[in-house]
Amino acid sequence: MGRPRVDEIGRAFAMILLLTGLGVAIATGILFWKCLPRDGRTHRFVGTELEPYVGVAFCAAIALSFTMILSAVLDMWG
Repeated sequence: MGRPRVDEIGRAFAMILLLTGLGVAIATGILFWKCLPRDGRTHRFVGTELEPYVGVAFCAAIALSFTMILSAVLDMWG
């Protein structure tokens, strides 16, 4: 029952990375869905100086989640 091998630690890290990436993707999707127009009203950030930053934040979150998922899959596969 000694110390875990390097392969086991790497696989555990890859699994954590995969689950975190999936969590970020799901949270981004839910947040994006909440920001969509409802009942003919737009979100409160539309038409303000924060509007472009919201779009950048969504793009960054999607890129982060896909990067984390891809990195984990490549670590597990290779």
